[in-house]
Amino acid sequence: MNDPNIIDWQPLWLSLKLASVTMFILLFLGIPLAWWLAYSRRRWKVAVEAVISLPMVLPPSVLGFYLLLAFSPANAFGAFLSRYLDLRLVFTFPGLVMASLIYSLPFMVNPILAGFRGLPADLKEASQTLGKSETVTLFRILLPNIHTSLITGAVLSFAHTIGEFGVVMMIGGSIPGQTKVASVAIYDEVLSTNYPLANRYAIVLLALSFAILLLVYSINHYYNKYKALP
Repeated sequence: MNDPNIIDWQPLWLSLKLASVTMFILLFLGIPLAWWLAYSRRRWKVAVEAVISLPMVLPPSVLGFYLLLAFSPANAFGAFLSRYLDLRLVFTFPGLVMASLIYSLPFMVNPILAGFRGLPADLKEASQTLGKSETVTLFRILLPNIHTSLITGAVLSFAHTIGEFGVVMMIGGSIPGQTKVASVAIYDEVLSTNYPLANRYAIVLLALSFAILLLVYSINHYYNKYKALP
């Protein structure tokens, strides 16, 4: 019989897996999106930026509720995925990934967007004057100059996904080995009044979150110190 006071590491590894997958996908999505927001002259890009940042102010339970409705096979989008792509997003790990991508998107896009907007305007113009394409300018000129923003976005989106509860609970529930991440495990232990085990899960997440933030601030500190040197 398993000791109820011993940590089951599976929810923690599942949280790390979810955060890692989400972070890498968001890097591929966030870079072109932030680049477009920084340099596009479309007036309606302000609305796009507001939609991207909406998860930062929207209660997670509200976002999770509407995603649950959208992903449900009983509704049009969920039925389309289930019928034509054989993909079920409710109470599955792919559903957690999709929800996490939406929930953590602003934590990736906003730092990268701030990095692009902080670059001198003539940097992009000089590259184009030399005949460089938009793609070459992005990957050879712009991104190397905002690498701290890329690291910040990646680490913050990873940390944000690690700590999310409301959205993953609404979409995934608490299925061991599939959707029961660490934050849900804490909730389950609190409901069963097993506070010592809930405390152990919480301490691990607290230590992990602190280490992640310490990494971000250390990188930014040493980079700013390096830039200040003659």
